[in-house]
Amino acid sequence: MEELKKQQRITDYPYTDEIHLFTNDTIRNFTVDVKELDLIWHQDKEDRLIEVLEGKGWKFQRDNEVPVEMGIGDRIFIPEGEIHRVIKGTTDLKIKIIRDE
Repeated sequence: MEELKKQQRITDYPYTDEIHLFTNDTIRNFTVDVKELDLIWHQDKEDRLIEVLEGKGWKFQRDNEVPVEMGIGDRIFIPEGEIHRVIKGTTDLKIKIIRDE
């Protein structure tokens, strides 16, 4: 039986979220069709750990640092308030936002 999940499209954001109700995991999906101008520099209101599930050619960049290509299985910790962005790749990107381990 497929795990119950809720798909959420948040307007004004370049992604969709799937919230898995039993595990509270969030899977964030960026399509390859996303406009590069929509992938803006931003900061989060809480610490965040992400894991790359799918995607090729996508990069992660912290403020004042060189972009780093993300690969499947990579985990990236983003402290609260740190300015960062993702840079568009050649396929869709799927990341898991890990709440608590």
